[in-house]
Amino acid sequence: MTEDQLLGPRAHGGACGSAMLKAVADDFQVDEVLDIPLSGEGEHLWLWIEKRNLNTEEAARRIARAAGVPIRAISYAGLKDRQALTRQWFSLHLPGKADPELGKAEDETLRILKRSRHQRKLQRGAHSANGFTLRLTQLEADHSELDKRLERIKSLGVPNYFGLQRFGFDGGNVHGAREYAERQELPVQRNLRSRLLSAGRSYLFNRVLAERVAAGTWDRALPGDLLAFTDSRSFFIAGENECADPRLAILDLHPTGPLWGAGPSPAGEATQVLEGDVAAAEPAIAKWLAEAGMKHERRILRLPIGGLSWHYPGPDILQLEFVLPTGCFATAVVRELVSLAGQTDI
Repeated sequence: MTEDQLLGPRAHGGACGSAMLKAVADDFQVDEVLDIPLSGEGEHLWLWIEKRNLNTEEAARRIARAAGVPIRAISYAGLKDRQALTRQWFSLHLPGKADPELGKAEDETLRILKRSRHQRKLQRGAHSANGFTLRLTQLEADHSELDKRLERIKSLGVPNYFGLQRFGFDGGNVHGAREYAERQELPVQRNLRSRLLSAGRSYLFNRVLAERVAAGTWDRALPGDLLAFTDSRSFFIAGENECADPRLAILDLHPTGPLWGAGPSPAGEATQVLEGDVAAAEPAIAKWLAEAGMKHERRILRLPIGGLSWHYPGPDILQLEFVLPTGCFATAVVRELVSLAGQTDI
C-alpha cells in the first residue's frame, strides 16, 4: 500500500522539498514527559533510561534479566521507537528486595540515568506527552518557504494521522488485519492480535481524517461532531453553539474521529454519515473490530504542536523541537514540511 492510501492528503500544501530523517539514531530524539513526583520509598524501583537503537520491549527484557526478576515485574508507560535516541521511565516490582545490581543491562545502547523508589508501579499511558528533537539532514528546500510553513503549522496544527510505522512495511499490518477480518478470526498470538487490531482501527481513522482533510473540515467543528480537549478521552456532541467555542481557535478543543469498535458512530448529522460510509467501505474490518470486543473510542483529528521551535545548524540541516500528546506521531509534523524520499521505516 502507498503512503497516500495509508495516510491521506497534506493539509498545508505540497511538500516544501525533501530530506532524510534518522540517518543516525541521534537525529530522532524522544523524551518522555512524566509529571509524577516520586516519593523515594516503596516496593517499586523506577529507572530513567536512555536507549539508542533499542526498542522498549527489548530494554525491559534486559532489565529483567539483570535484576533476576520475571518480565511481568517490569512496567513502562509507552513504546518508543527503536531507531532513535529515547529517554523513558521503567519500573521494577521488588517487594521486600534491595535495589539490584543492573550493570549487566547497560552498554552503548542502554544507560540508566536516574533511579528512585516509589509506592506504585508505572502504569501504561501514565506519561502526559513526549518531547521531540528531530534533525532533518540532506535537506533540499528553500529556508524561507520552510519558515512560512512552520509558522502556519505552529498556528494551526497538523492532521493527527497515525504514522506509517503503525501499518508495517508496505502496509503489511493492514493486509494482515484484512485477511483475518475476512475470515472473522483473531490471531492466537497476543502480540500479533494486538498489532493487527490496532492497525485496523488506525487505518479506518486515517480514512475518515483523509476525507475531512480533503473537504477542508479537519480543523473545524461541524454540527454533529464529537469534540474533545487535547488531553482528554471524554467527548461531547457539537451543536451550533459548540461550533463557535473560542477554545477551538486556540487549539485546546478539537473535532474527533472514530477508533472503531462495537456499535454505530455516536456522532451526528453529516459526521455520522461520513464515518458510516468509511466503515461500509471496509465492512469486514469494521465488523471484526466490533466482534473482537473493541469499544468505540475517539481521537482528535487535529494535532496541536507544543513549543515548536526550529533552526538550521547547516544549509542542508533543519532541527525541530516540539512536544506532542501521547499516542501522536512526530512524522505527522514532518510530513507537512518535506518528503522523506525512499524512507518507509518511520
